[in-house]
Amino acid sequence: MAKDLLRQPATADAPRRSARGNPADHSIAPPARTAMLSDEVQYLPGVGPRRAALLARLGVRTVRDLVEYFPARHEKQEARHIENLEEGMTATVAGKIVAVSRRFTRRGPAISATLMDNTGRASLTWFHAGWMADRIERGAQVRATGKVSVFQNLAQMVNPKIEVIGEDVTPVDESAPARFVPVYPAIAELPSRVIAKLIGDNLGRLLDQVEEWYPPAYLRERKLCGRRWAVQSMHRPAKDNDVASARRRLAYDELLCMQIAVSLARRRLRAGVEAHALPCNAEIDRRIRRRFGFALTAAQDRAIRAITTDMARPRPMNRLLQGDVGCGKTVVALYAALVAVANGRQAAIMAPTELLACQHHRSITQYLANSRVRVVLLVGRMSASERREALERIEAGEADLVVGTHALIQESVRFARLGLVVVDEQHRFGVRQRATIRGKGPSPHYLIMTATPIPRTLAMTVFGDLDVTTIDELPPGRSPIVTRVVPPAQHASAWAAVQTRLALGEQAYVVYPLVDESDKVEMKAAKTEFERIRNQVFSKWKVGLVHGRMNTDDREAAMRDFAAGKLQVLVSTTVIEVGIDVPAATCMVIEHAERFGLSQLHQLRGRVGRGRGRGYCFLLAASDGAAENERLAVLARTTDGFRIAEEDLRLRGPGELLGTRQHGLPELRVADLVADGDLLRMAQRDAESIVHEDSRLAAPEHAALRRVLAEKYEPAIGFLSAG
Repeated sequence: MAKDLLRQPATADAPRRSARGNPADHSIAPPARTAMLSDEVQYLPGVGPRRAALLARLGVRTVRDLVEYFPARHEKQEARHIENLEEGMTATVAGKIVAVSRRFTRRGPAISATLMDNTGRASLTWFHAGWMADRIERGAQVRATGKVSVFQNLAQMVNPKIEVIGEDVTPVDESAPARFVPVYPAIAELPSRVIAKLIGDNLGRLLDQVEEWYPPAYLRERKLCGRRWAVQSMHRPAKDNDVASARRRLAYDELLCMQIAVSLARRRLRAGVEAHALPCNAEIDRRIRRRFGFALTAAQDRAIRAITTDMARPRPMNRLLQGDVGCGKTVVALYAALVAVANGRQAAIMAPTELLACQHHRSITQYLANSRVRVVLLVGRMSASERREALERIEAGEADLVVGTHALIQESVRFARLGLVVVDEQHRFGVRQRATIRGKGPSPHYLIMTATPIPRTLAMTVFGDLDVTTIDELPPGRSPIVTRVVPPAQHASAWAAVQTRLALGEQAYVVYPLVDESDKVEMKAAKTEFERIRNQVFSKWKVGLVHGRMNTDDREAAMRDFAAGKLQVLVSTTVIEVGIDVPAATCMVIEHAERFGLSQLHQLRGRVGRGRGRGYCFLLAASDGAAENERLAVLARTTDGFRIAEEDLRLRGPGELLGTRQHGLPELRVADLVADGDLLRMAQRDAESIVHEDSRLAAPEHAALRRVLAEKYEPAIGFLSAG
């Protein structure tokens, strides 16, 4: 429905272009026309096919994309006399070159010049620019622009832009307004100055096509500037605070569109879609809890109440269950599955790896020993006969609870009466895969679980079509993991501490960011370090290796050996991030810890301390850098995954938490989910109101929103509901 309501009627307001860029009418060339925002960018003056290919690497394919390709920052350039230069400012000075010299440094050849005006002297230095010696000479009148530093008590500009001017130098006018020079995200083949010229040359005649999205009263109520002025001011601000006002407007637009897309997805999910109501009464509750043999935490009980309330309704549940590593999400998911089974329906639990699926199958089978619940495992490495038998049982309704991996979403899997789907570690599955399993059977209830805590701002945006339940309490007996940030001088003591734990019969992980060493970065890698670890550091113990390039059978065999205690140390990459429980694993050493996101480090350390012994995590830093080690110290100070996730979101953006572009939504070019929290909440309220009053966006005042959503969000809307 969402795709249909956003589909635009075909327009004929521009002549069709052939593959060569010429109008398709052959006899008489039509008069030249102003480029339209919807045109391919290569037809814009100054672009052409070659530059269009480079722009495409930056995500710019249409003229509209170029107009909305905003600077990452602006350099404020002020005209100053040399005596009034201030350290740290970007300034323009004019004067005479009174000395030029060439020297060789560790950074290569350097050209230095001394610039003098009526108020003083400044030093200009260019590195790796021997050609500058031919461009400037003693006595030349020049204008130089650059960032001011201090060297040997003189104001200095390093690698300034320079313009040789005539003898009649216009005096510097310090009262003139500062210039704001845009600096665009760029690539080597297409530097910022080229992008700035392309936009500068074309922006004036394209601005008239930038349409306003909202009525004047709407803008006044929200203190938003006009969209056309905002676009112009992002590229060419006239004064200091113009960028802030323009950015606020454009960020709001992005967030509103995203929230409308989410609201449409939620409405589509819930409009006219029915599910089997699966109520839970006191008797079902008693029978399920008796199976566990332990008391659930208050947080688990709250989660169960929310889930069973949803499942009792005749419309599909769409709920995200999130909580820290070890908080007991699997038990809550099993409770939900058993409610479905008690109502005569099948439940499917999908895990991201075969090892984890097998672990779930083992633990569920233990919980349900001597019960009438029929549990079936479906994974890729089953024999043909085992698979055929499992498929027949699922289709015949002789399997009540099915545990599996991606094998569950294959076309050959047909459920007789699917009532509940549980997906573990949801962001490891593509959105299309999650949509596929949801499609098995008539509208099952849907529960996704993640051990990566999702900050509220991100959950509102990416999982806005899901109800969110959080387990914020660990079961009794789980001790917090002791985490230490280890500078280079203390690495040896960390290895010694692990040896002490191994001597007590415990096990350890050693994690590296790379599989093989790289020429591009100086980092240790798992395959090369494995030999050193096995032969030098832990020569008394059996050491195994796992990484993502191994075939699945070999990788899972090594992890099974580690789980069985046949290996005492496992050298790995991040493939263990979603791993199996190894109760004897109490230690983890993470090399080059500064190369990982905080949430990923938190996930990794969750692999240890899952038994009765306390867990230890040593974050080996590659340097003594204060900033990096302070970032890592967040992990030493707290085990609260939500605080860590908020910090990670602030520092590294949503990609770290969700996996690159896994969420299926367009990237935010202007808005910041952390800094713009207030704007996000306002956009969410406005989106709900707009969709409630005009779900087809048919009103004239919503025409622009409808067009933008059709253009940018239509591919995502169909899958937003998959998480």
